[in-house]
Formats: sequence, structure tokens, C-alpha cells
Amino acid sequence: MLYVSIFVELLRSRPALAVWLAALAQGLLWLLVPSLFYAGPPGDVPDVLAVGHEFQLGTYLGPPLAFWLAEIAFDLAGHSLVGVYLLSQACVVVTYWAVFALARSIVGAQHAALAVLLMVGVAAFTVPTPDFGPVILTMPLWALILLHYWRAVGELRRAYWLPLAIEVGLLLLTTYVGLILVGLLVLFTFANRQAREALNSYDPLIAVVIAGIVAGPHLIWLPDWGESLSPILLRLRTPEAVFGNFIAWSRQIALILAAHAGLIVLVALVAGWPWPRHDPAPVIVRPKVDPFARQFVYFFALAPAFAGTLVAVLIGWSGPVGGIAPLVILSGLLVVVAAGDGIVFSRQHVVIAAWFGLLIIPPIMTVAALVILPWLNIDLKVTYPAQAMARFFSESFERRTNAPLRIVTGDPRTAALVALGAPSRPSLFLSATPERSPWVTPAAIRTNGAIVVWPTTDTAGTPPAEIREQFPDLVPEVPRAFERAVQGRLPLLRIGWAVIRPQGQAAPSASAGEQKP
Repeated sequence: MLYVSIFVELLRSRPALAVWLAALAQGLLWLLVPSLFYAGPPGDVPDVLAVGHEFQLGTYLGPPLAFWLAEIAFDLAGHSLVGVYLLSQACVVVTYWAVFALARSIVGAQHAALAVLLMVGVAAFTVPTPDFGPVILTMPLWALILLHYWRAVGELRRAYWLPLAIEVGLLLLTTYVGLILVGLLVLFTFANRQAREALNSYDPLIAVVIAGIVAGPHLIWLPDWGESLSPILLRLRTPEAVFGNFIAWSRQIALILAAHAGLIVLVALVAGWPWPRHDPAPVIVRPKVDPFARQFVYFFALAPAFAGTLVAVLIGWSGPVGGIAPLVILSGLLVVVAAGDGIVFSRQHVVIAAWFGLLIIPPIMTVAALVILPWLNIDLKVTYPAQAMARFFSESFERRTNAPLRIVTGDPRTAALVALGAPSRPSLFLSATPERSPWVTPAAIRTNGAIVVWPTTDTAGTPPAEIREQFPDLVPEVPRAFERAVQGRLPLLRIGWAVIRPQGQAAPSASAGEQKP
């Protein structure tokens, strides 16, 4: 007797609903975890917001769009990181929807839903997503570009050249990896005979112009960029570069495969591993896939990962250029296309349980790690009390100078945390590399003053040599100790600090007893 699970029946009868439920459930989980359990921002979020606060046309971190959007989301949420976390999960949901819309045009709605559900098994779409930045924003933009490229080129629907052009411009305004991805679009278009037929109009030329206009603000800034590619090019000429690059490339490919561990488990279970069964099972069928569509899926599922890892090893990066997630958004669709026109859903209960496990267990493990790891003497940045740190240093500066805090400098990570949480939203000054924070000048520091912060382990608060060299007249205060959200067996988080008073202000005769070691 054939038994069909209610979840399989939902997949067969309402595939779009199944996709929306899965995407929203995952988004809600990864919105709640950082919002409820992170005391401090994850990853590069402090730097993203510090750069976004200045609304530059470009910085050492790349094109500006992701930084602008992060700052806008942060402000709209009332200077709360919940807005940034919500923006991240919105990017994931849009990515899933775009992949579903694309896959539905190629393999039908049921198989398209399967392709999206398999994406839950790719770690790059789950655990790292609260760390908003260019990588997260690139995901939905690249997914939308592939969708509208297929509409314009695969289905010859000329109206889609306009949204495609705008999205390409936004991608180039988000990350330099967009040059690689757009280059792959151009390569596929000219290499494939059927794709070249879409060039028999003026629409592609107009699209190029529109994309250039959208990306124009950053293109204006590029000639003033002080960084140089010459060290990278010189490195490529060294004799050991070829062998070293091959080893590094192999490691990055292994890293991408490891990120697919959950997807591989789901595919293996559907295939009957490790105990094949021959009981009657539901079959999810589709129409035959057009050869051009198959070429499109194979190329854009594999080529981005190959190109991203190759470029990364050539320039000496430890991970794929642009992160893993944007390079593998078609992995689920690749598996579904390769699986054939009929997918037998054997051992459906085990597969469904495994899928829910991949959805729910990572958030649970993340929360458990926040509680357990500090007791194992492992320090986690998200347990740092960012609000308490920012409030203390901001109020200390205001009490001493009778002026709002405008500039924070010193250790980049610590200073970024203070800049993020202080009510006055001060600017971050990278004192070790001042050319990377051109929004703060020496004259601005003399006029407005600044707080200098650094992590320390001693009770004297002696600043590091590099900070002492940059600020030779610095008079350190008694370090301030903070408790983490989960302290465990870790020592107190001790922060050394000093005040650079605005020009013309005399130093007080005695310091307030607001510090505590």
C-alpha cells in the first residue's frame, strides 16, 4: 500500500506554499537567534555599519550598496541590530523565491520546490546569514539576475532586459565579485548559439548603458582609490605560486563541498542510502528539460564556484572570492535537473525528519554554543556587551568634555563596537591605516576630540606600542572591566582607554571615580 506523507502531498499540490513556509521558517529562526541571544554583533557587522554610517561612494571594503542598506536598516529599527538581522533574512527569502521562480520555468513547480528545499542543506544559507555584508546582499541580486537573464535570453522576453540591467548595476554597486559573475553571463551568452540569438536587438546594448548608470557612483570613486594590485601581480610571478595555488584551490573546493554536507545527506537518503528499500513510494515527475535549459543550469551552478575559487587563490585569499553562498545558489537546482524526470521519494519519513533537523538543529546548536563554549575558555565575539561598552565610553567622554562623542579610534574591532552602540553614533577612525577612514581628519580629532580604546590584560591599561606611536601624548585611564553575556571561565573583558580632549580644553585636575578595574 502506498502511503504519502502530508508534507509530500503539500509539495505535490501546493509547491509554492511549501517554499514560502520553508523560507519564512528559516528566516524567522535566524532572525530570532541573533536578536534574542547575541549580546554583540557577529562577524563584520560593526565594520559594515561603521562604513555605512559615512555614506561613502566606496571604501577599502569595496562598493557601497551593502553598507548603505545596513545603515538604513539600522536607523529604521531605532538603532537596533534587529533591523540588520531582518535585512539579512529578507535577502535569504528573496534568494529562495528567485531560485524557485527560475526553477519553475525549467523543471516545473514540484521539482522547483524540491530544489529550494535542498538549499536548506547548504550551510552557507543558514548559520552565517546574520553577518550581513556584501556577501549576503550578493545572494538575492545574483539569483534575480539569473532569473531575469533566463526570461530575457532563454524565453526571449525583451521586457526583462530592463530589470536585468538594473540588477547588474546594483550587483556591481555591491561587490567586485559582480565582475566575475557578469563575466560568466557574457561568456555563456557568446559561447552558446541559442543565447546569441537574444543579441539580435538593441536591448542588450541599452541594458549595458543602464547598468553603467546604476553603478556610476562607485565608478566615479574608483580612480581615487589608493590601493594597488601590484603586490598581487608580483606574487603570481613567484616560482612557488603555481604549486601553492593548486593546493589552496583544492582546499577551497573542499570547503565548498563541506558546506553542502546537509544537501548531500538529503540526496543520499532520497536515493535509499544506506539501507535501500523497495516499498512503493511516491514519484514526483516533471516534463522533460530543454537541452538549452540544462546547459544553463549546469554552467551557472558550477562555473561561479570554479571562477570564485580560482580568483581567490590567485590573489591569495583563504576563502572563495565573494563568499560561498552567492557561488552555489543553483546547487539544489543542479541536483534536481541531474536526478531525472521522475524523483522517487523513498523513505519519506526519514527524509522529512532529516530536513527538519537541518532546519532546526543549527539554530539550537548556535544557542548551545553561546552557553557552553565560554565554560571551555573559548571566547565568542557575539557575547561581548557592546551596548554596555558603548554607553560607558560615550558617557565618560561627555562628562569629561561636555560634548557628544564624535570620533572613536584605537583597536579597530573595539572601536567599531563603541561607534555602533554610542547614542551619538561617532565616526570610526582607523588610526593604523588612516587612508582607509578618510571621513576623519587630524583636524577633526583636534576639534572634536576622541575616545581611544584597546583590549588589555593588565590593570595599568598601558596602550599597545602602535597606539602609543600614533598618539604619543596619550594619557591612559584606569581600564574598564566588562562582563560578557555568558562569562563562563573566561577572564573579564578589560578595555584600556584614553580621552583626547577637544583642542583648547584643559585636562581636569582629578578624574571622576567612574572607572572600576
